[in-house]
Amino acid sequence: MGLPAPVVRESRARVRSALLNAGFEFPPGRITVNLAPVELAKEGGRYDLPVALALLVASGQLRLRPDLKPECYGELGLGGELRAVRGLLLAAAHAARAGHDLIVPAADLGAVRLARHRRAFGFEGLQSACAFLSGAAREAGNGLTKGPLLVPNSEQYLSLDDVKGQWRAKRALAIAAAGGHSLLMVGPPGSGKSMLAMRLPGLLPPLTEAEAMEVAGIASISAQGFDPARWGHRPFRAPHHAASANAIVGGGSRLRAGEISLAHRGVLFLDELPELDRRVLEALREPLESGAVHLARAASHLELPAAFQLVAAMNPCPCGYLGDEARLCRCGPRRIQRYRERLSGPLLDRLDLQIEVPRVELPALQAGAEGCLPREAESSAAVLAVAVHAARARQLGRQDGCNARLGHAGIRAHCRAQPAALALLERVAGRFGLSARAYHRLLKVARTIADLQNAEFIAPEHIGEAASLRLAGALDIAPGRAVSAAPESAGPAYWPLETR
Repeated sequence: MGLPAPVVRESRARVRSALLNAGFEFPPGRITVNLAPVELAKEGGRYDLPVALALLVASGQLRLRPDLKPECYGELGLGGELRAVRGLLLAAAHAARAGHDLIVPAADLGAVRLARHRRAFGFEGLQSACAFLSGAAREAGNGLTKGPLLVPNSEQYLSLDDVKGQWRAKRALAIAAAGGHSLLMVGPPGSGKSMLAMRLPGLLPPLTEAEAMEVAGIASISAQGFDPARWGHRPFRAPHHAASANAIVGGGSRLRAGEISLAHRGVLFLDELPELDRRVLEALREPLESGAVHLARAASHLELPAAFQLVAAMNPCPCGYLGDEARLCRCGPRRIQRYRERLSGPLLDRLDLQIEVPRVELPALQAGAEGCLPREAESSAAVLAVAVHAARARQLGRQDGCNARLGHAGIRAHCRAQPAALALLERVAGRFGLSARAYHRLLKVARTIADLQNAEFIAPEHIGEAASLRLAGALDIAPGRAVSAAPESAGPAYWPLETR
């Protein structure tokens, strides 16, 4: 009893068969197992091992060593073997804090090791676990008292150098990485939007051990589970645009974590943004502001972390070729308007950077490293990564967080600007009718650009570049109001507006 799922109720048959095949007796008579607390639903096969051990202790077939405080998890096979279960990383962290000895299947030792639990032991079957618990076998061959506590981080991220041309988009990607800002890329099919997004994790600084534990803990309770080989990797989630609101945000009958929580401390890439369900798009607004998602049902409530970095991509029109000099757009004005109206103003207001990603010309695709322009060398992956890491270090030393997460008090304290920069920001806000949210987000982007240049105060050129990266490619701006983009030969710190 205790709200067990069907797989938990079936534990009786698995435990009975495992006990008999391991050489023990199954106690006769009626047996009652209470899974407390009774108000929480129980699911999975992790309760098999503790139920079996409790039966052996209650029937006098097993006497525990007095020096152990065991906490046990594991699914039993019919032959008495122990099988891996999901979610033991969080259980190991709790057991370490409580001072409990952890008994788990041997297959789960890789994940348990990441929790730095020094008194955890793994076993292949019920018989070997009972021998250790009773003292017949004083040593467990798979104990965690030896060996490295962390799994080496051997996987390599995709390199930004794979993207030919698009130095302006690379500059925007570096700014987004340096400050943790959200990014929307608008461009025709094949211009490199998805390639750019997939290479953002390679620019981000490494996770701290506490952040890596958060990421691994969330992944361990997901349907896919956590792969210890991905320890320390920032997650990159790219759900299909047909995914449901529960899949993206989380929820369902059991309140599962969604893609935005699985992308915690990493990147959530939403391709074909207008094609997503309107409820999904609007549900993104609160997590983008708060860094958490609140899931509520009639009988339960759950809060999950969702400090993800949103990168979205879309075409400028349904056919994708509006403004493309090489292909003719087949969409009429009404069709284009309906397509763009799928993105609400409040959602666009929360996207810090909104850039155009034009088609890459053939000479840029064919050029090799030996023939690249100076601008391409400046936007190489190695150069940008060094600048991003240095900017993030400045932010952590100054405010213990990235610029995108600054609150009102943090903006007042850390986004100090020169008088000329504030005057330019005021003209930009008045000319484009910026909301208070957009005003502060533009200021935070300018603070990130200043950090990339190791500047103490925000200068007019920082405001100018931040405005061009938010407004030059923005949607639904009337002709004549957009900030003019810089020419391809200009430097990154161009001034798209008149500053005098």
